[in-house]
Amino acid sequence: MTVPFRQPLPLLDNDVLRTFVAIAETGNFSTAAEAVLRTPSAVSMQIKKLEEQLKAVLFLRDARSVTLTQQGETLLTYARRMLALSNEAVSRFVMPDMSGSVRLGAPDDIAERLLPKVLRDFGASFPGIMVDVTVDQSLLLRRRMEEQRLDLALINCATKPFPTIGEVIHTEKLVWAGAKCGTAHLRDPIPVSVWEEGCVWRNDALTQLDKHKRPYRIAYASAHTMAQRAAIVSDLAIAPLPRSYVTDDMQILGAKEGLPELISFDIRLLTGSQLSAPVQAVADSIRDAFSTISAAAA
Repeated sequence: MTVPFRQPLPLLDNDVLRTFVAIAETGNFSTAAEAVLRTPSAVSMQIKKLEEQLKAVLFLRDARSVTLTQQGETLLTYARRMLALSNEAVSRFVMPDMSGSVRLGAPDDIAERLLPKVLRDFGASFPGIMVDVTVDQSLLLRRRMEEQRLDLALINCATKPFPTIGEVIHTEKLVWAGAKCGTAHLRDPIPVSVWEEGCVWRNDALTQLDKHKRPYRIAYASAHTMAQRAAIVSDLAIAPLPRSYVTDDMQILGAKEGLPELISFDIRLLTGSQLSAPVQAVADSIRDAFSTISAAAA
């Protein structure tokens, strides 16, 4: 029996897949174009050719957003796997020393809001390095560093008095946050949501309330930022938060509402005396990420 001739299946281009993933993750062609260092028109042409190649519509477009079709979602899983495998293979040859594990510590707020993107981007560049994250209070993370149970740690420190440990990689102002159009700040005593003992945000907030003789009660006490935000947006309490953490469903409260000004605080990077190449790579990645954050806030 004669076997009919069949054209080989086309090969997918990793550069095009990288663009496709960037669009899927940002939901915007222009933002994705900046991420992959291409013009928006070049990105549109790449996706058009990819859809023609696969004979499938990958995105639904409207004036404001871009969303994946069901076929696009299927491709996204394959694209991520293919890019990860490609990065792993290339790194094995061009960065053979960049492998192993790095122990990183961070407080809850940083671990929840900032680290996921930092570590995702790092993993794409250094697939041979595994980063194991420990989430704890800054004071306990310092202790873990002293006991050499961590390779790196990010901690929150009061800007004044000036501590001498670590490297300042970001400085931000603390503000009082309440629910948008909320009334929690009008109650007497005022309900406050704070972290556990030892938190620099808690210490300053309660000290300032005492100093200004503003009666308060601790309505929420949790070590988790998610619980703090839930208390705020539910209008159950107000809380001290970094200014950048205030979202659209919150409002900043201050002197007009009879609340005292709060401190600025540092995020500091603690490192050991001798850094291996993988630990140095993680530290540099963290510095770059916070440099971008600080520039955007300026």
